[in-house]
Amino acid sequence: MHTYAWWPTVIVLGVATFTDLRSRRIPNWLVLPFLGSGIVVSGWLRGWHGLERSLAGAGIGLLIYGLLYWMGGMGAGDVKLCTAIGAWIGPYQLFLALVMTGLVGGVMALAIAAWGGFLKELFQHTGDLMFGAKERGEAVLSNPRRHKMPYAPAIAIGTLISFFAR
Repeated sequence: MHTYAWWPTVIVLGVATFTDLRSRRIPNWLVLPFLGSGIVVSGWLRGWHGLERSLAGAGIGLLIYGLLYWMGGMGAGDVKLCTAIGAWIGPYQLFLALVMTGLVGGVMALAIAAWGGFLKELFQHTGDLMFGAKERGEAVLSNPRRHKMPYAPAIAIGTLISFFAR
């Protein structure tokens, strides 16, 4: 566990969750300094090895969430937030954080769908995406009419779980 990363990460995740819930945006003024400081602090405290791990973590976060963004299933703020988290916690803990984030995000999506009364629609379109039934034009990730969910809370919970799981 990267003890030096705990408080900065908790603070940024708290602010990112609040802003994402409130405005469906994660601001650049929050994540870009967090990214830069993660790289600098990791290099300063751990030398070249820390810098290497920080850049690897940021790269993995950018690659995985960048792919999801490219597919239309993730916002750019989520990509930048995960990239910055990777810079602070490194690739190994980030991998665990992303797995936990995916699980938490799935549970949140099911809860929101059940609460909103569109659980049947969620499963129907998930099957359409998995089995290639795209003719109707509704079952694509880039559909602007799809239900959207702020994902910073899932990222926050998954990342915090990763701190206690190592």
